[in-house]
Amino acid sequence: MGKKTSRNELPPVPEALAAAAVDSHTHLDACGAKTAEDVRAMVDCAQGAGVGRVVTVADDLDSARWAVEAATWDERVFAAVALHPTRTKDFGDEEKAALEELSAHPRVVAIGETGLDYYWDYSPPEPQQEAFRWHIDLAKRTGKPLMIHDREAHDDVLRILDEEGAPETVVFHCFSGDAEFAKSCVAKGYVLSFAGTATFRNAKSLREAAKAVPLEQMLVETDAPFLTPHPFRGHPNQPYCVNYTLRDLADLRGMKVDELAVATTATAERVFGLERG
Repeated sequence: MGKKTSRNELPPVPEALAAAAVDSHTHLDACGAKTAEDVRAMVDCAQGAGVGRVVTVADDLDSARWAVEAATWDERVFAAVALHPTRTKDFGDEEKAALEELSAHPRVVAIGETGLDYYWDYSPPEPQQEAFRWHIDLAKRTGKPLMIHDREAHDDVLRILDEEGAPETVVFHCFSGDAEFAKSCVAKGYVLSFAGTATFRNAKSLREAAKAVPLEQMLVETDAPFLTPHPFRGHPNQPYCVNYTLRDLADLRGMKVDELAVATTATAERVFGLERG
């Protein structure tokens, strides 16, 4: 038997995919990257597993500023900027002005993550919803995709998108609904991004959703350092672990992993306007 890894150790780097993949949502800073050298090392590791490009995502202003800078350090890194819904209790003109400026940067490929989170009580629903509406407007004004965080708020997320008028491109990051909710989102033209949670063996309804989404509306992500895929659930996560998620979802969908990598990469290139790798 192979040596078991400690719960605080990263999973082993898997054999590289034959087709290049994209981690459509990660947090390189939360993974421990601070410098340009850190970022290059982390993306080098991912590329060694066949994950050649990443979108590093902000959840507050400091993270947003760092993400934009990090995206200038390495051509394989892109940024998304927004204020996470759990941080919207104090969301004023200063924060809006800063995000406006950052969102215009050419390395910023999405407005996110924004949305609603009714699981935590860090911010009441009302300021979350007001901030979500503002981010929807920002996405429409910049012409960039809206990257949604939706935790236990499916109905309100869809209602507000309908009320405000959704941007041309909407991505549900770390999709958490069942197959019926997935079909509702797909019917509206939204893109669904699946993280390691879709590989968890007790997530039956989510795994059914992952089988139901058309490939042209499907992305894969890590949300690293969180949500490490099976069989390393509970371990730290990094972008290279998209490899594990792709392998698992390919088996689930009854297709070859390289076919799924090609399809989700094409979706990422179209959605985020990434240069072809």
